[in-house]
Amino acid sequence: MKNVTVVGSLAIDNIISTGVIPNSGETVFGTSFDTAFGGKGANQTVALGRLGARPFMVGAVGNDSNGKAIIENLKKNQINLDFVGTVPQATGTAHIILYDDDNRIIVVPSANNEVTLDNLKDDFWSLLKDSELVILQNEIPQVTNEAIINYCYEHHVNVLLNPAPARKISEELIEKITYLTPNEHELSILFPHLTREAALAKYPQKLVVTLGSKGVYFHDGKHEILVPAFKVKPTDTTGAGDTFNGAFAYAILKHLDLKNAIKFGNLAASISVQGFGAQGGMPTLEKMKESEFYEKTWHFE
Repeated sequence: MKNVTVVGSLAIDNIISTGVIPNSGETVFGTSFDTAFGGKGANQTVALGRLGARPFMVGAVGNDSNGKAIIENLKKNQINLDFVGTVPQATGTAHIILYDDDNRIIVVPSANNEVTLDNLKDDFWSLLKDSELVILQNEIPQVTNEAIINYCYEHHVNVLLNPAPARKISEELIEKITYLTPNEHELSILFPHLTREAALAKYPQKLVVTLGSKGVYFHDGKHEILVPAFKVKPTDTTGAGDTFNGAFAYAILKHLDLKNAIKFGNLAASISVQGFGAQGGMPTLEKMKESEFYEKTWHFE
């Protein structure tokens, strides 16, 4: 497997569990508070690392205890950290409310806003050029993502963009992306004038729409296809989408067709939601092989 590079966010998640969502001006009691490692970039990199991909992570942390803890965690997950920098700003955080088997998240980017073109190392572009797949999300500056997508397109490097949090991008840029993986809310912002069916038909083999417990839709060029999710009782859905994206990318790198790559991603996500925290339940390949739903024909070593 050639290099896989993830350019994105690193963060500490602050997680509150509650049985009541407060109204404006209201104070309610939570049932628990925890911290965990997060950031969409880091999550997707760890998902790849757990499966054995040995990815490169590109991003920034602050010179604080949170940043140091994130670096140690990434080392434990076999992530290449040559392109993770330390900046004066605080390390990024996400503030997560768990309620009724679902989550609400507020992200404070902080150091992640410093993943700018001026701050990238000189040999960063060579890293991209030598990569088989580059993975992006929307928790770093848009101008950085756009420059990376344009560079990869010019040098025939595949790009996966997970457009979360949602923000509009140009049709010209979408054409240069290999795989686009929004959820249903993000899809409505990307394509406000198109139905899901119309958007999928417009971008066959590119647009992959995740619908949580319902499954994942894509279009094979002839038909719209739903790849069902695996039914499990979730403990914490935080990071399920990131686990899906990391595992989906791993399967693509292993040359599975799109439908099987989505199925592999769905299985990884179904395992992840049975753990706690964005990264807590992310499975290893060995853990996935223990599942009754693992396809023996995948032949992953």
